[in-house]
Amino acid sequence: MKIRPLFTLVIALVTVFTMTQCGGPKKDDSMASANEHASGSEGATAATGPLFEVDKLFQEQLVRVLQNYLKVKDAFVSSDAALAKAEAGNLRKVIKAVDAKMLTGPALNDWSNYSNNLEMSLSEISGTDDIEAQRTAFSTLSDNLYKSIKAYGLGTMTAYYEFCPMAFNDQGGYWLSDNKEIRNPYFGDKMLTCGRVTEELK
Repeated sequence: MKIRPLFTLVIALVTVFTMTQCGGPKKDDSMASANEHASGSEGATAATGPLFEVDKLFQEQLVRVLQNYLKVKDAFVSSDAALAKAEAGNLRKVIKAVDAKMLTGPALNDWSNYSNNLEMSLSEISGTDDIEAQRTAFSTLSDNLYKSIKAYGLGTMTAYYEFCPMAFNDQGGYWLSDNKEIRNPYFGDKMLTCGRVTEELK
């Protein structure tokens, strides 16, 4: 039996697979950057219109929510649990200030659900100093803000829905950004550019 050639083939295949992952072996920093950016924004879904037609003033409020969310996200990129708590408190105030009287019917009902879920996630972030627990709550926060943007739109602003396949023990995690450049909030500088743009939002 020729076991050695088969063993060599298996090792080669494992190496190729590993190098395609965000956290694969890195020969040097330049190669690491190239690997982590390999997926980039290729295959990202183009923006579509929102589910509900709403007043532009409501969209402007949602933009303010997103802008404050981005400060929370940046705190996680910096792996700063204390800053994440502070920014979560600020975002909660912005959400509470949203005037939902502009909405009616299903649009109002959906916002009630989304805003409640957003506030719950923010309470969880503010209630712990454990950054990994905060990041778990941030994932739920991101999901509900994404759904809100899909429902009501952002008017003239463009956002990007981004994904890291290695977050949460390879279950994957999403977040929102205002640009296509990947800055991973789930790993910070450990794996800063791991991820890709999956969808454009307007």
